[in-house]
Amino acid sequence: MFRADPSPGQNSTSPPPAPSSASGVPSPRASAESGGSQVKRRDAFFDNAKYLAILLVAMGHSWEPLKGDSRVLEGLYMVVYAFHMPAFIIISGFFSRSFDTRPDRLRRLITGVVVPYIVFETAYPLYQRYVGGDADQQISLLSPGYLTWFLCALFVWRLTTPLWKQVRWPLPVALGVAMLASLSPSIGNDLDLQRVLQFLPFFVLGLVMKPEHFQLVRRRSVRIASVPVVAMALCVGWWAVPRMNSDWFYHRDAAQSLAAPWWVGPVMTLALFGCSLVLTACFFAWVPGRRTWFTALGAGTLYGYLLHGFVLKGADYQGWFDHAWLHGPLGEILVAVLAASVVTLLCTGPVRRVFRCVMEPEMKWAFRQDAGEQARERREAQRPQPAKAGSVSA
Repeated sequence: MFRADPSPGQNSTSPPPAPSSASGVPSPRASAESGGSQVKRRDAFFDNAKYLAILLVAMGHSWEPLKGDSRVLEGLYMVVYAFHMPAFIIISGFFSRSFDTRPDRLRRLITGVVVPYIVFETAYPLYQRYVGGDADQQISLLSPGYLTWFLCALFVWRLTTPLWKQVRWPLPVALGVAMLASLSPSIGNDLDLQRVLQFLPFFVLGLVMKPEHFQLVRRRSVRIASVPVVAMALCVGWWAVPRMNSDWFYHRDAAQSLAAPWWVGPVMTLALFGCSLVLTACFFAWVPGRRTWFTALGAGTLYGYLLHGFVLKGADYQGWFDHAWLHGPLGEILVAVLAASVVTLLCTGPVRRVFRCVMEPEMKWAFRQDAGEQARERREAQRPQPAKAGSVSA
């Protein structure tokens, strides 16, 4: 996310470290040599992956009010929830590999993650109170709700990145932490720590991955093999609907809270981690590596993620999901298409320009400028400017 290492693009040249966006969302970039100078551009693969993942997130949320009426839809819902957030988190970890406590990176973490968290964690309860009619809804920054849990988790994960880079076996340790969390109901809901800890292995996996790992899953053989794997996953999802609690895929509860023996928590953590990795690899295998019409939208996925909740909640408050015809196959498809269209619109440039003040604020007034930055600015100011055409130089 902040100054990422080379990302697997279509270029044969080695890309330089990528700076992050102010939003705190990965800013995948690749490089190309042109005329002896480097011309940076975003890596289309990661932007495509983020956009397609956010489509699945929005469609999954739109299915929640409908899935109880269809075993097929609920099975599809379980399969999608097995990998859409893991894919997003792995990408986030991959672009967080170079994160450290340098002042400018800490400032971007605050403006791109903490500030949107505070804004939307305040806005959603107010929306629920005044639009949804829930007068008892309270604002609590310690209890992330609905969509804001990801920002809270991202903040914790990124702060611990330097620690994970020092651990000899980071992924096994992260899996051990997640397994312990799954059998610890006393963790509670503060900062949604259950999700933070149970999703942690995917972030750490992204930290330890290298560009060539993404290239491995994008081979033609993997793409072909992914078809029967996904078909089998859909069959298993259909079979599991009456036999398995879908709350396991949210990773927000300990085993005891899901009416299971304590030892089931660690077992399910490992089993779901393996299933999620397989399905995430299948997802990455089919993500286009070239620029497409939706590639540019990948830079605005945080906007789509945080804003689409207001649309879905509003539809729920208005009772739109109560129409009987929406609970049939055609209605479910229509809802999914509308959800995908809404989140696509929310990732576009005009929407980003409107909401940038709360999603990517600069807030220079709030931070001290360290001596190193001040020295760099003084050197830039003292550097002779190139003579303009038609001017006389000394």
